[in-house]
Amino acid sequence: MPRPRNTAARRRQITDGLAQVMADKSYGQASINAIAKAAGLGSGLVHYHFENKQAILVALVERLVAGLEARREARLAAAGDDPWARLDAFVDAFAALDADADPAAVACWSRIGDEAARRPEVAVPYRAAVDRWHGALTADMAAVLTAEGQPTDRAAEAAAGLLAAIEGAFHLGQAAPGIIPAGAAAGMLKRMARGLLSADAAEAGR
Repeated sequence: MPRPRNTAARRRQITDGLAQVMADKSYGQASINAIAKAAGLGSGLVHYHFENKQAILVALVERLVAGLEARREARLAAAGDDPWARLDAFVDAFAALDADADPAAVACWSRIGDEAARRPEVAVPYRAAVDRWHGALTADMAAVLTAEGQPTDRAAEAAAGLLAAIEGAFHLGQAAPGIIPAGAAAGMLKRMARGLLSADAAEAGR
């Protein structure tokens, strides 16, 4: 009897298993057996669908990126053409603690950044995602500056600063829980974005 065509569902189940282990422990503790147990599968099925643990991690990176980008697209649809609302939509997609927030995904992403610094196969999709987000955020910040009648030449620098703050909030939330009060990250980051853009305006007026 042919094997049921459930490859996509099984791969999702396995990446969910890795996400759970990474959120609870670390990538280093995510053995194939631990991933299989968290996924509710046998280790043989994990090996059938993925060559090794690194391949599962790459698939997880791609899935988390797709999830973040879907959150952003949903919020952009509500933001319309207002440049400040579109900038806020970017921040909310990453940091808002709302109905479709996934704290486990945030925990995984903060640990994936560490792995990207050590593993080239993880660095490639991680860097591609960060580059896309930096480009989108640069465009959002440039649109705000244009609407405010300010030059846009430092939009990329301001975008890098806000993106670094978002990543830092992820890491701080995992390494020192409670420093950022629950639900406060998005508002804090929006105020930071406004500060970065105000700094650009002040610099331009000198």
